[in-house]
Amino acid sequence: MKRFLTLSLAALSVVSFVGCEPTEFKEGVVMAGGQYVSAATLNKGKQIYQEYCMACHGVDGGGDGVASKGLQPPPRNFKLGIIKFGNVVSGELPHDDAIYKALKHGLNGSAMLPWDLKQDQMVAVWQYIKTFAPDTWIGKDKELGKKFDREKFKDPFTIARRQQAIELGRKIYHVEANCQSCHRGYVTEAEMNLMSKELTGDEYGELEEDFYKLKIQESDHGYAVVPPDFTWHELRSVRADKAVEDIYVRLLGGVGGTAMPAWKDTLEDHKIWALAYYIDYLRGYKNSAKRQNFVARMKK
Repeated sequence: MKRFLTLSLAALSVVSFVGCEPTEFKEGVVMAGGQYVSAATLNKGKQIYQEYCMACHGVDGGGDGVASKGLQPPPRNFKLGIIKFGNVVSGELPHDDAIYKALKHGLNGSAMLPWDLKQDQMVAVWQYIKTFAPDTWIGKDKELGKKFDREKFKDPFTIARRQQAIELGRKIYHVEANCQSCHRGYVTEAEMNLMSKELTGDEYGELEEDFYKLKIQESDHGYAVVPPDFTWHELRSVRADKAVEDIYVRLLGGVGGTAMPAWKDTLEDHKIWALAYYIDYLRGYKNSAKRQNFVARMKK
């Protein structure tokens, strides 16, 4: 019996060895920003990807894995080389730490859950994922975007002036930034006219028929995007303990491959902060008994 078991294990070892896929990467590559990644790191990343990521994102990173069917939003198509939530202006290549944040915390309201990976595992799998879009990531000529330095952020309001920020953000949202052109409005017609008169000198007039509706937007990701209703939908890249700051970053940089613009050079910084406070305030209605009354009041 012991001899039979030994032979069986030996045979299994041979079969396993023969069935193994040969190592794909024989040499390292230079990624965007001049970062050299060794073949060993890429092969390690491939192994991790196949174990944890391939079911949703697909064999070649196209977002078409066996578990992707019916997922909303669809898994990211890494072959496009587009990153939605970077710590840079959308359209620029993000730094690696923005991706590690998504791996560690996941993306709210999606099938992308937090992954309990060690730092070296996160590094390896992300470097491997870059190889799905070589024209975007591989080459010493590829440059990373200018990273937002969170340590230098200066919130002009803080908790002490939160209510003031919310009131200003409400006006910026509806009048200056016109966010309801994609998302939805959260004020009555009378309130809209009053705010417009205050900021522009003219009344807004009659509200559009779709003022309280979300407007479906095209994207570069291969599918239409529904902008969030801030009183209901989860915001993908926002952490509970850093909500206002994370919303500020998203407003500052925009969302890659979508109609959500970067407000960095369009709105003054204190207005972006105010807008972040207002959106965070709206998020507070999600699980509140007051939400139904709040939404109903808008349509009177």
